[in-house]
Amino acid sequence: MRVDLRSDTVTLPTPEMRRAMAEAELGDDVYGEDPTVNRLQERVAELLGHEAGLFCPSGTMANEIAIKVWTKPMDAILVDAESHILHYELAGPAVLSGVMMDTYPIRGGRIDPVTIPSLIRVADDHTPGTALLCLENTHNRCGGTILPPEQMQEFRAIADAHSLKVHLDGARLWNASVALGGSLKAWTQWVDSAMVAFSKGLCCPAGSVLVGSREFIKEAHRVRKLLGGGMRQVGVIAAPCLVALDTMVERLAEDHARARRLAEAIAELPGFSVDLRTVQTNMVYVHTECPAPEVERALGARGVLCLALDRHRLRLVTHKDVNDEGIEYAINAFRTVG
Repeated sequence: MRVDLRSDTVTLPTPEMRRAMAEAELGDDVYGEDPTVNRLQERVAELLGHEAGLFCPSGTMANEIAIKVWTKPMDAILVDAESHILHYELAGPAVLSGVMMDTYPIRGGRIDPVTIPSLIRVADDHTPGTALLCLENTHNRCGGTILPPEQMQEFRAIADAHSLKVHLDGARLWNASVALGGSLKAWTQWVDSAMVAFSKGLCCPAGSVLVGSREFIKEAHRVRKLLGGGMRQVGVIAAPCLVALDTMVERLAEDHARARRLAEAIAELPGFSVDLRTVQTNMVYVHTECPAPEVERALGARGVLCLALDRHRLRLVTHKDVNDEGIEYAINAFRTVG
């Protein structure tokens, strides 16, 4: 048996998604003429409470577009110390936008807004000025933890007091919304721009949507072109995203339940520990007594795939293509390697 827990990006599209791809109504999206893309952009913008949306090949591109629109070279941006933008986007803010990244602390997925104002730079002849505050929800490197929606108004107030824009990397915002049973707008109403991804737990082959004001999206469209993201009959990729909105969001609760079952079982095994407080959505971070790369290889030999993030930490991610039987198989594999 093979149980792939490396990421929720390994999911395959459903038969309904494949049919939608084959039958998608198409046009040239560079000219804004792909009706399927337009429907997706409009629907996501409405769901997130913003004026307009822009379909992008990836979440990384969407994040980097937002940073480039909201800043100018020699600005600074604030990201948390474990953020995707900092760790997994190849220094994109510096390379693509000419801005410096400053970090604010995050622990166990929790941010104290009080720490942020002292890190905001005021531009002068020696230092850049801070132009943008970036947030992430759910938080990847903190274990899929949820940024509490009640904190968003605090971040907005801090940004307004210092004339900053706010961007939300919401690649897995769907998971946060399902876990808490609330609207996406609980987070997105407080930000100037936000990104949501379809290629993770929603099982689509590719694609993210960036939202903001019409003026912001107009400029974002130009930056997407600059970065090589101008696509033609891309409705074939947008079509499964529309299917996902109707069929894949609510089922994320199944992934969350399976992650909890996996986490609780592994936490009881010798040689492993799990901070169950961080198991809030579909990720399980396992601390290992043995070197994590060795455990990863041993599990792989038994058909259970995961990722060693560092010397003593594994990441496991549940998704549509791992059922209850797969979870029990993975638990038994952990028992044999512990």
